[in-house]
Amino acid sequence: MARILVADDEQKIREVIKEYSEFNGHEITEADDGMTAVGLCKLNEYDLIIMDIMMPRLDGFSACKEIRKTCDTPIIMLSARGEEYDKLFGFELGIDDYVVKPFSPKELMARVNAVLSRHNPDLKPAEQVMRFDGLEINIPARSVSIDGEKVELTPKEYELLFYLVENKNIALSRDKLLSDIWGYDFYGDDRTIDTHIKNLRNNLGKYRDYIVTLRGVGYKFEA
Repeated sequence: MARILVADDEQKIREVIKEYSEFNGHEITEADDGMTAVGLCKLNEYDLIIMDIMMPRLDGFSACKEIRKTCDTPIIMLSARGEEYDKLFGFELGIDDYVVKPFSPKELMARVNAVLSRHNPDLKPAEQVMRFDGLEINIPARSVSIDGEKVELTPKEYELLFYLVENKNIALSRDKLLSDIWGYDFYGDDRTIDTHIKNLRNNLGKYRDYIVTLRGVGYKFEA
């Protein structure tokens, strides 16, 4: 488990990063401006910092300069600007990676784990293998098996099943599923979720009933 500081003035983005980071077994602290981020770094030790450039009180570049005066914690910079100048300036300040908004949460997590592995090989996502009767779901290995036989799912079906299982027994609205799995910048409708749920149930065969429809709300994995 890694301790990660997420500094961004957009609450929705912080929530998405927090959810995916915790899904990967990490612990999250939040800051909504650069000044708060610098203050937290003076009081605590973090394994990684994810920081937006455009923030109130103190921008990400300035916050990075201040943080680098006291620690060498790896930093991933977020920005809605993808200009080469911004990227080069960030790397000159000592950041480890640069991600342009809007971003895929899954890609960001891949970059997070890559940076953590480079700086501390001992920090790896928590092992997550779950069994429900004859249904076995191995999240790190991205594999699903039924009564010992491996089941092939599409990438989105894997993500949908993993998310449902990680939030088992919790009612999840279609909007939340769209936002958290397809991304906050995805433009789709309820039919996208319903179609994937139908296909996922077909692939789960006799264990399809673990995925419960909540009329007028959405779905949940009931175990």
